[in-house]
Amino acid sequence: MSPPLALVTGGAKRLGKAFALSLARMGYSIALHYNASADEAQQTKREIESLGVSAHLLQADLTDPNQIQQLFAHSAFRVPHSAFRILVNSAAIMPVENPRELELKDWNAALDLNLRAPFLLAQESAKRMDKGGLIVNVTDVGAQKAWTRYPSYAVSKAGLEALTKLLARALAPHIRVNAVAPGLVLPSAVVTDEQWDKLVERIPLQRAATLDEVTSALEFLVKNEYITGQTIVVDGGYSLA
Repeated sequence: MSPPLALVTGGAKRLGKAFALSLARMGYSIALHYNASADEAQQTKREIESLGVSAHLLQADLTDPNQIQQLFAHSAFRVPHSAFRILVNSAAIMPVENPRELELKDWNAALDLNLRAPFLLAQESAKRMDKGGLIVNVTDVGAQKAWTRYPSYAVSKAGLEALTKLLARALAPHIRVNAVAPGLVLPSAVVTDEQWDKLVERIPLQRAATLDEVTSALEFLVKNEYITGQTIVVDGGYSLA
């Protein structure tokens, strides 16, 4: 019998990598999607395989619907459909933008990857989850914030939370759809160290989350099969600030 398979988008590095490794530790084979991070994907593949499960590298530009369809032609999905059980939509971009000057091409780039791609991936995954499954969308505490420096990102993540509820109803009862909304976890290139420290100071728990604290939300959703249409916020109280 084939081990269960999980597809993780943007799984080469950062939070996507943490989700992939978490599922690997739970015994899932991993279909590891990446776009440009080939070296990081190879390293993550080695780390997954060191846990005793298989890892399949899938390169695709998820802003291209044709490449999303081609992704599912990979040999990883030629196992019985019942083996494909989990999709984690983690791939995203977070551009810094001025709403007054935001160009349509930049707006579309963020929405295509952060919102349209998860929808198309969910459609394709649902066709293959014959025995049921779980779709987890990685949103952001910013979905509920008016982040004027990140308009396309904030709007796309708010849309993704709405899509989570919609798909949870549409794909029930055999497929559950939920979301995990992290707060501050890993510093990014779009903020300076000083800006990061100031953001952390605003969190009621006074620190950023660990990767384990975020991935444990995914593990909870995998194990508890009576939850669908929900967003688990893992932000140390940042949404209260």
